[in-house]
Amino acid sequence: MARISWTRDELMLACALVVENGWHELRQNDPETLELSDLLRTLPLHSTAAKSDPRFRSPNSVSRKTTDIATAHPDYRGTTTRGGQPTRDVVADFLRYPAEMAAAASAIRSGIASGELHRIKPQPEEAGDDEETTAREGQLLARWAIYRERDRGLRDRKIQQARRRGEVIRCEVCSFDFTHAYGELGTGYVEVHHRLPLHVSGPTETKLDDLAFLCANCHRMCHKSFRGESWRTPDTLRAEMQKASHRRTPHAASDSAS
Repeated sequence: MARISWTRDELMLACALVVENGWHELRQNDPETLELSDLLRTLPLHSTAAKSDPRFRSPNSVSRKTTDIATAHPDYRGTTTRGGQPTRDVVADFLRYPAEMAAAASAIRSGIASGELHRIKPQPEEAGDDEETTAREGQLLARWAIYRERDRGLRDRKIQQARRRGEVIRCEVCSFDFTHAYGELGTGYVEVHHRLPLHVSGPTETKLDDLAFLCANCHRMCHKSFRGESWRTPDTLRAEMQKASHRRTPHAASDSAS
């Protein structure tokens, strides 16, 4: 079998197991290793051919990966193994964001256990513009979030709620109003975005108040992979826009003075 690189999602699940084990590796016959091997073979991330090979994510390979993770910890004093940069990145994220990373791993497990992540087809934007997912929450949770936000029925119910409340339907980041810009053509058109990511809110049923209205541009920026982040709140994105505006202001003033 050709070597298949570990995805970030797989590394997150393995690292969560190592953390639970006090940052120690797990042996091939440990019950946790056997369970994780079975789980990884079911993830909707690899081809059917890979999953049909008994060597794919075997208990032995899972045990070796937990060794890579354990030896990548900065406090490890023995000989480190060559786990690769993606492994070291995941270890660094678990050390820097322990609660968030543990919650993300738990959310992935919940999505697989419920069957939801098996039902959802891959989404075009889940891997980012460079076709590689570098976001902390991994590819499967990004897939799940994008799928939920594309639920036409959910979006329509959110719009109906806003109309009942007498609220203006416009982007909550840049205030773009489709009806004002395009007239009748733009009436009722807007996209929705979760105010909290799945690894924070948990894989619960989406409530209408959990959703924010966004224009297509701001929505894409909220999900754009950048410096390890692929999910932003409307408030965070608005702050980024304000910072960019402040950086431009001195130049504008200088140009007008000259």
